[in-house]
Amino acid sequence: MSRLTIYQDNHADFTVISNRFIDEYMQDANDAQLKIYLYLIRMVSASRSTSISDIADLFNYTEKDVLRALKYWEKKRLLTLDYDEHKNVAGIHLLDFAAPDTAVPAPSAIPLASVVPISSKLSTAASAASDIHADPEASGMHVPADDSHVTDNIYVKPNYTLDQLKAFKSDETISRILFVAEQYLKKTLSASEVQTILFLSDQLGFSEDLIDYLIQYCVDRGKKELRYIEKVAISWAKQGVTTPKQAARLSNKYDKSVYEIMNALGKSGTPTKTEVSYITRWTKEYGFATDVIFAACERTVLATDKHRFEYADRILDSWHKADVHNKKDIQSLDEHYQKSKISRPASDNKFNQFTQNNYDFDALEQELISN
Repeated sequence: MSRLTIYQDNHADFTVISNRFIDEYMQDANDAQLKIYLYLIRMVSASRSTSISDIADLFNYTEKDVLRALKYWEKKRLLTLDYDEHKNVAGIHLLDFAAPDTAVPAPSAIPLASVVPISSKLSTAASAASDIHADPEASGMHVPADDSHVTDNIYVKPNYTLDQLKAFKSDETISRILFVAEQYLKKTLSASEVQTILFLSDQLGFSEDLIDYLIQYCVDRGKKELRYIEKVAISWAKQGVTTPKQAARLSNKYDKSVYEIMNALGKSGTPTKTEVSYITRWTKEYGFATDVIFAACERTVLATDKHRFEYADRILDSWHKADVHNKKDIQSLDEHYQKSKISRPASDNKFNQFTQNNYDFDALEQELISN
């Protein structure tokens, strides 16, 4: 019997997607980023050219949305962008999934050299400044390949000019973001507050969905001040948050007790790694219940406005060494300390009015302040 030749119609009518893309990159990308990346793969496989405006029209996005998605994948090192002498995107080079944390040009990848430069909707003066903010390399800023080492300059809010503000407000996406912000905050935004919202989009590169989630997240926690929202946004940006899903995972990373202890020390926002390490030591290593930790926090707040985590840590470390397990043990420790004071001369220490135990609050505060 002769051998069979198997074939099909339109055998080349498909687009190949790397399994590594599905396993490692897809879950963290938003809809716009996914659509645009898959469309680029489709264009390469068909050897077709495209443009920023074509992509924007196809998916009903703004050109700035498309550029933001491209820069997201550039940070992920799945593509590189080529620029002309005017800092407009002139080509897109898709990179291969050679190995984890390694990106090398794919032999079959076709640079999209025919990408049409972006026809900006902003005014000439605003466009130049916007391009600098959108593309750090355009401002002469060195951007390392590893985006975890991006310079802190991107976390500094610029002073936008009046022309820039007008140009931004004419952008449909920005207009929607400002409208949503006013609905959440239930007020008309001031000029300074508008600049903060623009900073989130233009400088930090937050998508419309992420800004929506950010403001809702803060408002739900009773925080409506734009200064607070800005601090949370910078914290998220430094931790690589680019999607609402990532932000939600970060927000749920710590249980309720962590935030309660933070509040007891007068702290707000997402805890830093150092702050979490302190709280973990108190709860896990020392095994203190929250009421014991709150007691230390209360004494800390009464004693100092600075270095509160370090101060509370000294108190709890002392209690741990004294084998304190509950608030009754703290009371017994305080009573023992008060009795021991009777047998020694009173100090001129101005903190004598505070209840103390076997550590000197005054000396502790001075030590912390001097560091």
